[in-house]
Amino acid sequence: MPRPIKAAISLDALRHNLAVVRRHAPRASVFAVIKANAYGHGVLRAARALAGADGIALLEIDDAVRLRDAGFGKRLALLQGVFEAAELQVAAAHDLTIVIHNQEQLRMLDAARDSARFDVLLKIDTGMNRLGFTPRAARDVLAGLKHHRAVRRLTLMTHFATADDARGVAWQMQAFDEIAAGSKLQRCLANSAAILRYPETHADWVRPGIMLYGCTPFADVTAEQLGLQPAMTLASEIIAVRELRPGERIGYGGTFEATQAKRVGIVACGYADGYPRHAPTGTPILVGGRRARTLGRVSMDMLCIDLSGISTAQIGTPVTLWGEGLSADEVAAAAGTVSYELLCALAPRVPVIEA
Repeated sequence: MPRPIKAAISLDALRHNLAVVRRHAPRASVFAVIKANAYGHGVLRAARALAGADGIALLEIDDAVRLRDAGFGKRLALLQGVFEAAELQVAAAHDLTIVIHNQEQLRMLDAARDSARFDVLLKIDTGMNRLGFTPRAARDVLAGLKHHRAVRRLTLMTHFATADDARGVAWQMQAFDEIAAGSKLQRCLANSAAILRYPETHADWVRPGIMLYGCTPFADVTAEQLGLQPAMTLASEIIAVRELRPGERIGYGGTFEATQAKRVGIVACGYADGYPRHAPTGTPILVGGRRARTLGRVSMDMLCIDLSGISTAQIGTPVTLWGEGLSADEVAAAAGTVSYELLCALAPRVPVIEA
């Protein structure tokens, strides 16, 4: 028999969360972000569920080609652009929208064959200091791209560094507006946090990511409060039950010691499945729909849970690691990380079903 662990992906939740985006940004077109295998949810699966979006944004050109081959005809945007001239030819052949964020990409565009035409997102670095042209350099680049023979449609783009915290976006919007002033070009600005909190950033295109998958971009507002539904539920079962006596320890390193007699469940899930190894004792978990906690160190293929007060739990009792009934945000916070990492880390060995 196969291990009982599985990930269930709710297509209805994906569609619901896209509708939440639409309610917050009703006038903007939507690039649904499905990079990193759609945050672990599956590129083709997510693209089908999010077919109501106006376009798809992703990183991997191979995935963009797969979507074209699967019949997806809307805009497909490569968020880091192309990395070599051969990819630019592929982008032209499959009508992919490309981000341009450095001089090397400009040189590749200049060298593109005469018949090639691209929709281009010009990325301006307004303070994230990762990718994009500085405001000073962006003015000259923008002037050149406006009349470039290979550019069919030009959109201005930036990315917010602090839309999810108290600093907000005004400081970056000021830098962006100084570049875009007087331009009639379309703008692509808002990530999930900005969509939800800063309507002034919605502009022409928004780029929702984490909110599409039912998690919150904020530390102080839950996904449920935002009306989002979890799209991934990672579930398994208890495969063994142990009785600890006072003073006995469990797991590698014996990091958890029982101070009293304790019933412990062993769950078929570990860090090789994508569960965070650094999740400490006390990380929340659901056992037969009831809240419990993890105990000790997470192993490669197993973890331990406290069955105190859950006398009905036994071998075969279902366990929810995160998802329906227990937000990945809460599990991630307990483990000192973010839900993005949990979702993206889902291992290939975990069977995925559509729910």
